[in-house]
Amino acid sequence: MATQIIISLISFLGSALATFGGIFASSKLTAYRIEQLEKKQDKHNAVIERTYRLEEQMKVANHRIDDLERKSA
Repeated sequence: MATQIIISLISFLGSALATFGGIFASSKLTAYRIEQLEKKQDKHNAVIERTYRLEEQMKVANHRIDDLERKSA
C-alpha cells in the first residue's frame, strides 16, 4: 500500500509541474503577443498623428491660396 501512495504522490507532482509549466508558457506567449500588438498600435497612432498634422497644414495652405487669389482678383 505504501508503494501505491508513493506512486500517486509522484504522479500528482508530475501533473502539478506540467500544469504550472503550461500556465507559465502560456502567460509568456500572451505577454509577447500583447507587446507586439502595442508596437503595431504605436505605429498606427503615429500615422494618425502625421495625417492630422498634414490635414492642418493643408487647411492653412488652402486659406493662404484663397487669400492670394482674392488679392490678385
